[in-house]
Amino acid sequence: MNRRDWLGSFGMGFGGLALAEMLGRSSSAADTRGDGAGGVLGGFHHPPKAKRVIYLFQSGGPSQLDLFDHKPYLLDKTGEQLPESVRGGQRLTGMSGNQSSIPLVGSPFAFRQHGQSGAWVSELLPWTAGIADRLCFVRTMYTESINHGPGVTFMQSGHQIPGRPSIGAWLDYGLGNANDDLPSFVVLITKNKGGQPLMSHLWGAGFLPTKHQAVRFRSGADPVLYVNNPPGVSPESRRHVLDGLRQLHEHQFAGTPDAEITARIANYEMAFRMQASVPDVTNFADEPQSVLDLYGPDAKDPGTFAANCLLARRLAERGVRFIQLYHQDWDHHGGLKGGIAREAKQTDQPAAALVQDLAQRGMLDDTLVVWGGEFGRTNYCQGLYKPGQDFGRDHHPRCFTIWMAGGGIKPGTTYGETCEYGYNIVKDGVHVHDFHATMLHLLGIDHERLTYKFQGRRYRLTDVHGKIVNGILA
Repeated sequence: MNRRDWLGSFGMGFGGLALAEMLGRSSSAADTRGDGAGGVLGGFHHPPKAKRVIYLFQSGGPSQLDLFDHKPYLLDKTGEQLPESVRGGQRLTGMSGNQSSIPLVGSPFAFRQHGQSGAWVSELLPWTAGIADRLCFVRTMYTESINHGPGVTFMQSGHQIPGRPSIGAWLDYGLGNANDDLPSFVVLITKNKGGQPLMSHLWGAGFLPTKHQAVRFRSGADPVLYVNNPPGVSPESRRHVLDGLRQLHEHQFAGTPDAEITARIANYEMAFRMQASVPDVTNFADEPQSVLDLYGPDAKDPGTFAANCLLARRLAERGVRFIQLYHQDWDHHGGLKGGIAREAKQTDQPAAALVQDLAQRGMLDDTLVVWGGEFGRTNYCQGLYKPGQDFGRDHHPRCFTIWMAGGGIKPGTTYGETCEYGYNIVKDGVHVHDFHATMLHLLGIDHERLTYKFQGRRYRLTDVHGKIVNGILA
């Protein structure tokens, strides 16, 4: 008997496959109750505060100095040079590192305090300002990444180099699926946007089995590619084909035991079930006009940020555990005034509406909503500064702002403090690994215990780092 035959007979043949299928159905049924039994963890490490996450990722690096981190001192220093004592020898990107002049520039937008919490919010975000008391603003996020590719990858996978599992893949691996008819991890991307490209590794499974990667929903007649039957193919015919294909895969598995084969079977079966579930979740016909008005005039236009926010709420209602929205075009190296105003207008009302909608349905308490990008923007002008003219800001990884709401987060809070120049953290820094550790904690997971052995070592989302940010927990 050769090694392959021995491994195939040692609990990994048809008997093992049948048992795995039975256990998978049982676990999935248990997980529908919300106990997390469907994943490799078999349950939660501690009682979760959040059952699901909706992550509103703003790709490109929104300027915290023009949205959330009010720095009136910069207005007085506009046109002056960034002091070397403030920069402290920190590296700059190649786009501004060779500038002979690094002039400071304050925000051209007015700031006001809002709500009982007194949170500072720019005039660009009136809808977000209206829900300030529901939000926790974390002003002191920081990262090692100074360029978009590594930065976005770091925020989505805990590592700057592609190849690691994304956050949603880790959750599906650890906790399993809470709905047999929809994937546990869904990605939505705002249509017709420019800026830095988004690659599929950002929502991939990395070295985890491929069944844990996200399913991307698109705008248009076919929200999920290759799910609908071609013309002339009935559901009965599709079922017959899948049954035959499953037999072939099982035959292949018997000779070559490989987890990817079982993952392929699971993906085909999920696609078949999604033929009924996807049209239901993407059809907004049952939404009252008041809800559509809440999300704004773009809510009926599939693929817009507003429509994706509403779709995210509908997916959350149906048990999807991790819903990732991407909105591009925040990379304002020039033309910042018009550029950031445009993106704020597209995202402000829908993001605030999502929080309000979840709250009025009693879902905000166990739904974690996150808004933020991969890094922030500099307090100095990229290129020459000319008073009265438009300008741009370069990438700034040393401090940037995100906001969080619901799911065990302390509302009406502003966490952390940056210096008067808005360049360095002076109190309560939150690293990307800390952010991930806190997110997993809210979902009932000890970030040090959710691991996967690959190439001789055990990996985790937070690598060998990360601490829970207790100051933002309710």
